[in-house]
Amino acid sequence: MSSVTRALISGKKVAPETFEDATVYFSDIVGFSVISANSKPLYIVNLLNLIYTAFYTCITNFDVHKMNVETIGDAYMVSSGLRIPNGEIATMTLELLSVSRSFVIQHMPNVPILLRIGIHSGTWVINSTKIASSS
Repeated sequence: MSSVTRALISGKKVAPETFEDATVYFSDIVGFSVISANSKPLYIVNLLNLIYTAFYTCITNFDVHKMNVETIGDAYMVSSGLRIPNGEIATMTLELLSVSRSFVIQHMPNVPILLRIGIHSGTWVINSTKIASSS
């Protein structure tokens, strides 16, 4: 884990820093608002806990880092290439897709868990409050 990542996680102020060859993965669950509207809060908490636990277990097999950012509902973010060039996000993405297909919503078993995914590679600038792509 990079020193910048550690500082951000611990809530410390960090001077803006540029990373030339980083990749960031973003995903959310397609139809999450509809699933939430038709579910008890406890079901949603349990579902997200199940998904995020499986995702975290999965990403530990790759040279990537789960970003500890404010998550809103079902959003998930992973970075790669901060400090040390690496390129495992695409392979990790395929694994997360495979893992997500195994989930079943207990009270909505016919509703599949589908991920909407975005991956961006290029130059990133990170400071204590925001992460921005410059490409």
